[in-house]
Amino acid sequence: MDRLSINNIQKLNELQNELEHERAVSLFLKMRTLEQEDSSYTPIRKHLKKLILQYEQEHWPDEDHVTDRQIEESDMAETWIQAENEFYWRRKTLIKRELKNAGLNQNDLARILGHRKGYTSELINGLRPFSKEDLVIVNRLFKIKLEDLIPPFINQEKARHIKNTLESLSNCSVKSLKHDFDW
Repeated sequence: MDRLSINNIQKLNELQNELEHERAVSLFLKMRTLEQEDSSYTPIRKHLKKLILQYEQEHWPDEDHVTDRQIEESDMAETWIQAENEFYWRRKTLIKRELKNAGLNQNDLARILGHRKGYTSELINGLRPFSKEDLVIVNRLFKIKLEDLIPPFINQEKARHIKNTLESLSNCSVKSLKHDFDW
């Protein structure tokens, strides 16, 4: 998520793979509502659109020449991003429910965490990663389990490294978990 964190998008010159492409498309859609509320998101969203179109023109220019590998990578990326989006939606729902139960709103949470309202909205909507400290505060305030707050996703390069290392180890009982690192 780091490369495509909202604060990094305008620094990017290109999307590097199908996962980044799918994540960019997802962020582009999520930012539509934020852009309607705050025009400062417009240049970020425009840059994201440019990156998406550039990737598609380079990697998917002609439907007749799409390879099985491209389709497989695209399907895996879609599945991955769907899982991420479901996680962020559940987390957002939990936080909002607990805010309501406590008689608080998002502005109050922003004040508690020491952030501005827009920044807190980006955190809750999964556009920007929460800091560890913010997650611990939310956990302690609302008794939301940490596993419901911390995204269980591993960076693509790290996942490949783990998978390759597990495959190279001969007497490792963790090998049964290799599928957790398919990327």
